[in-house]
Amino acid sequence: MIAYLKGKIIHKDLSSIIVENNGIGYLVNLPKTLQEKAQLNSTDSFFIYTKVREDDISLFGFASSEELDFFKTLISVNGIGPKTALEILSNDSNQIKNAIVQENAAFLSKIPGIGRKSAERLIVELKNKVQPSELQIISDSLEAKLEEVMSALIGLGYQRSEIYRVIKAAPAELTESEELITFFLKNI
Repeated sequence: MIAYLKGKIIHKDLSSIIVENNGIGYLVNLPKTLQEKAQLNSTDSFFIYTKVREDDISLFGFASSEELDFFKTLISVNGIGPKTALEILSNDSNQIKNAIVQENAAFLSKIPGIGRKSAERLIVELKNKVQPSELQIISDSLEAKLEEVMSALIGLGYQRSEIYRVIKAAPAELTESEELITFFLKNI
């Protein structure tokens, strides 16, 4: 199994590249965002997911191991194959994770290859496995109060992503729920 590949990009088309390594050309499928960044005749490296079937061996490349891990999480969902997962990863992974956590099926169903049922299946199967990346940015002192603040502000009709964006910018001295809510309302 190929897990990592480094080499010269010798060909590029709409959804894949050919990476030459020691005289062998490997066809690597990439998310659109990574595909657009790939430069012909440059040396690059990719974390690889190898899919082996009876009649095919396919390689899927990613810029980081985190992106590869998210790809593996996506294809663990029934009905989501590697090509569909690449379409999903052609969007901002933070937005995708937030849409899953916020149960925003309408956003997910706008992705090519994802219908309403697939979007709902993604949400049901992954909402407890995926953490929005903004949670990692919030300081430890805020984490304890975060759920209380979230519940109150969601009750007022605000979105999780909007709340995370503002609260992560809160000064460290604001540690009480009431202070955080006031800060949010003043800075929205």
